[in-house]
Amino acid sequence: MKKTGILFLSLLITTISFSQNAAKAKSLLEEVSIKMGAYKNMYIGFSQTLSNEDAGIKEGDEPPIRGAINLQGEKYILNYLGNQFIYDGKKLHVINHDEKEVSISERDLGGNDGFIYPSKLLTFYKEGYNLQMGKTQNIKGRSIQFVTLNPIDSTSDIVKVELAIDVKTKHIYKLIQTGSNTSQTTFTITEFKKNEDLSDSFFTFNKVKYLSQNYTID
Repeated sequence: MKKTGILFLSLLITTISFSQNAAKAKSLLEEVSIKMGAYKNMYIGFSQTLSNEDAGIKEGDEPPIRGAINLQGEKYILNYLGNQFIYDGKKLHVINHDEKEVSISERDLGGNDGFIYPSKLLTFYKEGYNLQMGKTQNIKGRSIQFVTLNPIDSTSDIVKVELAIDVKTKHIYKLIQTGSNTSQTTFTITEFKKNEDLSDSFFTFNKVKYLSQNYTID
């Protein structure tokens, strides 16, 4: 066989293998999304750590940032970085407790700022990424499958995202986001609850409550 024929065959095998790998990754993430999305609601407690080799910041140098989110369909309440975000499916209320201010907007938290918010864990991967199966690790007795997501947009502030999936439960265990400035943000799910009994008004912003506490509402 001529060298050109061998090269073509090698490229063809590589392309097929790459395509099959991507299909497995997509199938796994869809399975996770369907599994977790089928719950009536979810409570997710998480920790966030940051590292940046160029800046000399190693993971563990600073205590983790803790946060929690309740999710039900498109609705959520996110407690993160000292603020509370309440999205009732139509409006987003951002409550700054330190400043006693509430800002209201007609839009949900988006990903246009190059950051993957916890409220988008089950959907962010569906657009804008090429998927590949990564390594499998045993972490604290759990079999964890990593999936690598590479942004299609070469100018993206995100260089790479890794999703760690618990093979047994098909739940997300961890998300690692690498930025163009070599910074690495890691979200680890530390607590998970599903199908809790929540009141009908759970995701409703209580305007009267905050006005009575002298919050400014924009």
